[in-house]
Amino acid sequence: MADVGTEKVFENDKIIVWDLILDPGEETPVHTHMRSYMWYAIEGAPLRIYDEHGSDLGVFEVSTGGVYSLLCENGYLEILSSVGKGTRVPVTHKARNEGDKRYREILVEYK
Repeated sequence: MADVGTEKVFENDKIIVWDLILDPGEETPVHTHMRSYMWYAIEGAPLRIYDEHGSDLGVFEVSTGGVYSLLCENGYLEILSSVGKGTRVPVTHKARNEGDKRYREILVEYK
């Protein structure tokens, strides 16, 4: 299974920090989140989410400068932040940049 980011930039006993970059039309490999996490969108874009079987779960509009918090529990990620609050997606999924500009985020996993 793939990592949750493009590059791991830091890790200690409390957190793991990832940099994630997706060019227009690029998608992540299918990956599984094992921890709750938050992310900061340095460069926002619409992200289409697919489950592990390729079923389209819809588009999540990620705004530049947006901060998002997700709870990992019982096989699902639940969005806790105000944008998308209560939305749930499977922990195993992939995302595709549907925009015409690069997408970039810093993701922080909590250990």
